[in-house]
Amino acid sequence: MDAKVVWKGRLSFDGTADSGFNIRLGGSPEVGGDNDGFRPVELLLVGLAGCTAMDVISILKKMRQQVTDFEVRVHGERASDHPRKFTHIVIEYAIAGHNVDPAAVHKAVDLSATRYCSVQASLDPSIPVEHRITIREAEPATA
Repeated sequence: MDAKVVWKGRLSFDGTADSGFNIRLGGSPEVGGDNDGFRPVELLLVGLAGCTAMDVISILKKMRQQVTDFEVRVHGERASDHPRKFTHIVIEYAIAGHNVDPAAVHKAVDLSATRYCSVQASLDPSIPVEHRITIREAEPATA
């Protein structure tokens, strides 16, 4: 797997990877940037959210869970001193569906965290990662 960024001036970069998609990275005005793109550290959290989301939804579909809505939110706390690494991460899974089995959801989240999510596996193991799960019954379909 390969990725690259190309400098566009000041603290702006265009990033791409093997998939061929492009993304803008930009620094905040406080550090001399134009606030015109994702911060690299934000992309780490987006990558974590996306990685575990893909795992969990795939596992739940294989378990024949009737998920109708699914969202993953990630909150990271960072050290105040450089390199300002993450000191604690919370991953919140919000799931709605019809008769979704909480045990299946917990198993899917656990499998993602311990076996499948390459982003989480790549994080420093000293960073505590907390998982929170909310399951709600979806509204019945209206005709």
